[in-house]
Amino acid sequence: MVEIEVPETKPATEWVNGRALQKMNPRERHGRAQGAFLAELLSWSREHGSGRVCPEWNFRLAPPGEPRRPLVPDVAFLSYERVGFDDDEGASIPLVAPNAVVEVLSPGDARRDVDEKIRVYLATGTDVVFIVDPARETVAAHSAQGVERLARGDLVAHESLVGFAMPVAILFDKVQPLK
Repeated sequence: MVEIEVPETKPATEWVNGRALQKMNPRERHGRAQGAFLAELLSWSREHGSGRVCPEWNFRLAPPGEPRRPLVPDVAFLSYERVGFDDDEGASIPLVAPNAVVEVLSPGDARRDVDEKIRVYLATGTDVVFIVDPARETVAAHSAQGVERLARGDLVAHESLVGFAMPVAILFDKVQPLK
């Protein structure tokens, strides 16, 4: 199998739309949304003992008939069914798609690049890709069944994440100072 290599950089470099694309350094709203989603998903995963949850995790994915390429989601959940609990080497840089992906939009993200990432994740077996838009305070849940658009007052959930439900507002609300 052909594997596309990109330089190791900080922030990470991915392969998107036929080119190396370095992720952006997150701003406060991006970091807050990413951190909140990470915390909620990690808490759910620990409660259910269902898999690993990590931020900025390097995956090497190959859609059918295409080269393997690096993608680094802002947050990913990978079940123990896909990579076993004891398979630390297989989990280091997984060659299988995560079950769930969270991508938080940054001001410079091109729509065509975001769409390509969604396509690659779904083509390689990801169950759901959550696209978080801090500017609009929305979440779009992309899956094989289509797109579900969520706003404040809605719950982020998906049938593949049994028991996971998180209010959209958590992603965007600032923590109130103690009085």
